[in-house]
Amino acid sequence: MEIWDKVDRYLEEKLVQSDEVLEAALEASDKAGLPAISVSPSHGKLLWILAQLVNAKRILEIGTLGGYSAIWLARGLAPGGRLVTLEAVEKHAAVARQNLERAGLAPAVDVRVGPALATLPQLEGPFDLSFIDADKQNNAEYFRWALELSRPGSVIVVDNVVLEGAVVDPRSRDAAVLGVRKLNELVAAEPRVAATAIQTVGVKGYDGFAVALVLR
Repeated sequence: MEIWDKVDRYLEEKLVQSDEVLEAALEASDKAGLPAISVSPSHGKLLWILAQLVNAKRILEIGTLGGYSAIWLARGLAPGGRLVTLEAVEKHAAVARQNLERAGLAPAVDVRVGPALATLPQLEGPFDLSFIDADKQNNAEYFRWALELSRPGSVIVVDNVVLEGAVVDPRSRDAAVLGVRKLNELVAAEPRVAATAIQTVGVKGYDGFAVALVLR
């Protein structure tokens, strides 16, 4: 085990303190054959903290998978709040619904199935917090929609923006890398947001996430 894996697990034990519901969600996803690409427990708790910080009454998630991050986000909702989470694959959405039901959060979460770029135009904003964690080639379009569905003071988080360092290669033809680079160019030129990105290393390998604050 690499040292960063050990540190991640130590921090999770001391600060995150995962519970049976979250562990069951990961186990159910694994048993259903879903890819093991859910956010780490530490990242999940960060999403919960961000939801609390902005007093999120409405949250948008693009990329549900098995619902692990959706549980963290829904737990961070203000009383009476609602999470809308978009998933392209029905199998994934079914697992997510079961996990959310087990967590007692199903009434607060709207799981919508279909390509996100087809679903997003049907939504009404504003959302207080948006979390983008889907196919990376469409990151820029997802961000555009999240911004349009936001308000001043909203926060937009985009996962997997480092891709083991591949993002710095301007010659890459990888669709995910191209998608992240396009996202960064879009955000850098967008006067309505202030943004940064943080590199991460741990149980999910070497990657990172971006955070944007909507200014106007």
